[in-house]
Amino acid sequence: MAVPKKKMSRMRTRHRKAQWKIQRPALVTCPRCRAPKLGHRVCPNCGTYKGRQVVEVD
Repeated sequence: MAVPKKKMSRMRTRHRKAQWKIQRPALVTCPRCRAPKLGHRVCPNCGTYKGRQVVEVD
């Protein structure tokens, strides 16, 4: 089993842990209905993906 040779300082540990951040999902506008949606996903408003109708929306 691997064992560290030296104690890792608090500063080094905290610098590493500081990089774990929550990011807001990147929204893009649907080219057909102009509603915000997640990228590379079917638009929940109109049901299109890459310019073609994929899902029937009521």
